This record gives sequence, structure tokens and C-alpha cells, in this order.
Amino acid sequence: MKRFYKQVTVQALEGGWGIALDGRPVRTPAKYLLTLPTQALAEAIANEWQGQGEEVKPQTMPLTQLASTCIDGVVGRMPDVAVASADYGGSELLCYRAEEPPELVARQAALWQPLLDWAAWRYDAHLRLASGIIHVAQPPQALNALRTGIDALDAWRLTALQNVIGITGSLVLSLAFVDGRLTPEETFDLAQLDENFQIEKWGEDWEAADRRANQRADLAVTKRFLDMLPHER
Repeated sequence: MKRFYKQVTVQALEGGWGIALDGRPVRTPAKYLLTLPTQALAEAIANEWQGQGEEVKPQTMPLTQLASTCIDGVVGRMPDVAVASADYGGSELLCYRAEEPPELVARQAALWQPLLDWAAWRYDAHLRLASGIIHVAQPPQALNALRTGIDALDAWRLTALQNVIGITGSLVLSLAFVDGRLTPEETFDLAQLDENFQIEKWGEDWEAADRRANQRADLAVTKRFLDMLPHER
């Protein structure tokens, strides 16, 4: 759509901070006020709006999209979002190990196992390993422990978790990312370990390179989003 505003300002609102375009408050697609928990996040989102040219392009405003997703799609349905996120624990990526070649087997053990050890330490979630693609049922107590960790997140961090799960397909990696245990680059490389191994052997096509670049960018934005949230108590 065409840009319809000139001035972008940050305003204090009841319960947080908002953005105004020529004095009119920005609302989410579901028509809720875009109310942010910190001034820093509000200013970053205001910069996204201010940086638009003659056309307003939502795809160039990822922080706005994350905040809107939180308000419209997470705040009122946190139990459902938590369940959907927790379901990934039952097929945790890091638990499914290759049987060959030996180099890949060793790499998975060296790089993935420390994250499973972290999940056991952080959440008391002891997950089982599997060889190949045969499904292995995880202990209910481990899945419940991961769910408890998810339930401890506020709506903003749950939104970030959901976003990272969509990129990585791994609940453990996503929890580690939100917890600050992993950087965006580390998270991407761990999630793409198998694909990275294949690229080393056979090279990378341009479509895969474009997809991977977008995923890296999405993780970096999600980290910025998390860094501007209030500190957890």
C-alpha cells in the first residue's frame, strides 16, 4: 500500500508504549492497539515505519510483524500455542542421529549432545536418542518438563519461541535460543547440521542459499526482538 503518513512518533500508553502515524495510533491486523512492553522495542518498530518509502511493505518490517503476531495470535491463546510448541519435543530433531557416514555421526554427537545435556540440566528433560528415522517415544516426564519450561515464558518470549521453532524444527534449540544459550548463528548451524554436511560434499544451489539467508535473517531479527524485551524476573 502507498505510504499515507509523514510523521512517526513513539507514545506512552497504559501498560506500555505505542506507535503513532501522524498522531494516529498503529493497530495490529486484528485492530488491537500495537502496545509494546518497552520503549526500546517501540522505537525500533517506529524506525521500521519511518524507513518505509513511497510504498509500505510489511515484509520489510519484521519487528512489527512479530509484535502483531504476539498481540493477535499469542496473547489470547497461550495454552494452545504452548501445546503446539511442546509437540515438537516428541520428535526432537537433536535426538534423531544418522547411522552413517562416520563423519556425520561424530559431528552430530559432538555438536548436538551438549544441547540435549543442557536441556537435561536446565529443565530436567532427559530425552532418548534414536538411530535413523524410526520414531522413538520420549519419556512423558521429559516432555512434561519441557512443557513446564514453555509455560514459564511470557507471551512475547513464547512468540519468539514459536518463530524459532518454525525455522529450526527443534524445540530444544529454540528453548536454548530464547534462554540466551545460543546465538542466531549457532542456532542456524546446529539446526542445519545435516544440510551443511551435504553442502560441504556437493555444494549449494541458489534456491537453498536464498532460503538459508532468509532463515539467518529471521533468527537475527528474533534475537533483536528478545533483546528489547523486559528482563525476566
